[in-house]
This record gives sequence, structure tokens and C-alpha cells, in this order.
Amino acid sequence: MSDAIDWARVRAAFPILDQQVSGWPLIYFDNAATSQKPRPVIEALVRHYERDNANVHRGLHELSRRSTDAYEAARATVARFLGAAHPEEIVFTRGTTESVNLVAQVWAERFLKPGDAVLVTAMDHHSNLVPWQLAVRRAGAVLKWVPVTDTGTLDLDALDALLTPEVRLFAFVHISNSLGTLNPAADLCRRARAHGITTFVDGAQSAGHIPVDVRALGCDFFAFSGHKMGAPTGIGALYGRREVLETMPPWQGGGEMIHRVTLEESTFKAPPARFEAGTPNVAGAVGLAAAVDFLEALGLPAVAARDDALTRHALERLESIPGLRVLGPAAPRGSLVSFSLDGVHPHDLVTFADTRGLALRGGHHCTQPLLRRFGVPATTRASFYFYNTPEEIDRMVEILDEARRFFAP
Repeated sequence: MSDAIDWARVRAAFPILDQQVSGWPLIYFDNAATSQKPRPVIEALVRHYERDNANVHRGLHELSRRSTDAYEAARATVARFLGAAHPEEIVFTRGTTESVNLVAQVWAERFLKPGDAVLVTAMDHHSNLVPWQLAVRRAGAVLKWVPVTDTGTLDLDALDALLTPEVRLFAFVHISNSLGTLNPAADLCRRARAHGITTFVDGAQSAGHIPVDVRALGCDFFAFSGHKMGAPTGIGALYGRREVLETMPPWQGGGEMIHRVTLEESTFKAPPARFEAGTPNVAGAVGLAAAVDFLEALGLPAVAARDDALTRHALERLESIPGLRVLGPAAPRGSLVSFSLDGVHPHDLVTFADTRGLALRGGHHCTQPLLRRFGVPATTRASFYFYNTPEEIDRMVEILDEARRFFAP
């Protein structure tokens, strides 16, 4: 996996990785849940709180001007990162979950009617499934879903039959957080658009891992979480095509999103302010912009290639463990591997690994319908990011094989 980037030097920018857990060097393979933060992000947060902290937009003093400039510069940075046409197409949220809920409430209130349908997939994260279940219930609409094949890909042969006239929106995950499946988002959006269907792409596992261009994807909405790409927790963004955002009513009411308020009624600002009531997470936006700058300095193609090399190495090495079954396709896939090990519950396996300093995740990964489709209640997941190493993967394989022998009857 040699390339032009000194990945050891890059890794050194993540101070949390330089520690021991249970007397062993930390191996952090839980990046699909949350990633670690580089020093430039940490320093950006400290600098903001030490020098610029103030409320945005409504203050006339110097600190408020600085905070406002940093907040809106972060919006422009995210717009560039996603390939959006305008900064106004970026709505800051707490992350993917809040972004989905915003659209599932506000867009659905305006456009979803009795007899309509929302199409999702059987591999979606609960955050891109439950909000739509609630939305169709409120509207008197129905929910449909694209099935998953035995190999862990979407059954695209079934898609055309599901894109019926009553479908108003198609929401789907870009990269499965459970199987690692990389879905053909541009093609899915193209096929939906041909039927006049609005599209929502869950990019929680793709943003920060592969290059994303929302205009090339052709989606109407795209959501991601900063904490999965080196930014702080509690910050993320919703991209919405400006023409679509302008048709949507406000979400939450309060300060910042209004033009004029009387005791009887109010008028509201244009997007994105219409959807950002109250004091926003200014420091989070500053940290998110710093994370984007860090990733863009590396280059997203290089990050994607590094992730892919690590994942391919893991898939090859895991074949050596008897009784271990990997779920999901061989390729293309994101930088994670979910597996089951005969005779060992994922929670026991993760607990055992933790005693060796290895951080994995065990459970249903908020994809209960998907795991039910494959006949397993839970899996163990190892998820990688560019700061991980092949040597860490080799050590994981040793630990898993040790666990197999430890739990053998």
C-alpha cells in the first residue's frame, strides 16, 4: 500500500491514537460510528473559544462579526466540499439523523399526501428509515422498499417496478454502514428523476471517505455527519437543491429564521436561515470546516484509495480465520467489514478484543431489517480510516483467531 503520502506522518496528527488500552497499543476500528479528530480541528475549536466566541448574525460588536464570518465561511467550505452550486444550499444540522428528520417533516408536510409513497431500501440505517415511517403515517401515505440480494447489493432489477407514479421521494444510503455496500447513487438518482421523483442520499459513510459531488450525483438532498469525517460531534449538514429548499416551509420556529413578527403572525427568511432557528453550533461549524480543509489537503481520491487498500487487506486476511463469515459484497464497498464468527456472540467478541486494545463494534448497527434479511441478530464490525495501518489489521486477525480458540467449546 505504498503511495506518495507519508501516512505515518498523517497518523501522528491524531493524538488520541497514541495511547494504550488495557496495556496494549490502541487499535481504533470503530470509525463508522465516529472518527478521531486531527490536531488542526482541535486547535480550530480552541482558537474559536479563546478568541472569537460570540453569537452570530445579530451582533454588531467585533467578536460577533468574527463568529459570523467564520460560520458563513464554514458554510461556503462545505458547499465547495460537496460541489453545491450555492452556499445557501447548505443547512447546518446536528448530523445525518437531524437532516433526515428535517426533510421527513418539512418536505413531507408540503408534498406528501394520502395515497402517495416513499421508497427506501432494505439496507438503510434506522435514521433513514424510521423518520420516513413516521412521515407516511402522518400523511396517510405508504412506505415501499428496494430489496437486498444474497450478495448484499440492492436488487436493481426490482427498482423500475417500484418507481411507480405514487412515489414522491426515494431515500437511500450511499454506503451501507453494515454491509459496506457502495450503491450507484448517480444511477439511482437518474432513474428516479426520470419519473419526477425527489431523491435523498444518506451520505453518512461516504462524505469524507470518497469524493462527493452532489450535482454529479443529481440528488435533491444529501446529508452527512461531521463526526464521521474528523469533525466534532453535533455538527453536520443537509444539502438541498435551492429550488427545492425554497418550496419548503420553516421547520422550527424561533430567533434568526424570521423577518417580521407580530402577535398574530410571522414572515420568514429564505433558506438556509429558515431552517436554522436559534443559536447554531458555531464552534462545530468551525471545526467541520477545519476537517474539510484537512481532508482536501490530503485529497479525497488519496483518502479513498487508502481506505480501499486497507479494506482489501482486511478481507484477504480475514479469510484465514475458520468459521468467520463476512457479510456484503467483495467490491465496490466502503471501508468497513462486518462479520460473524461461529459460536461467538458479537458482544463477547468485542469485549474480548477490548482487553487487547482493539476497538470494534458489535450489534445490529441500526440496521435490524437488514440483518434479519441475512438471518443474524448481530455482527461484529471493523471500520477503517486513512490513519489506520495494515499492521493493525494483521494484529486484529491475531486477536480474532485468539478469541475463536478462547471461546471454542
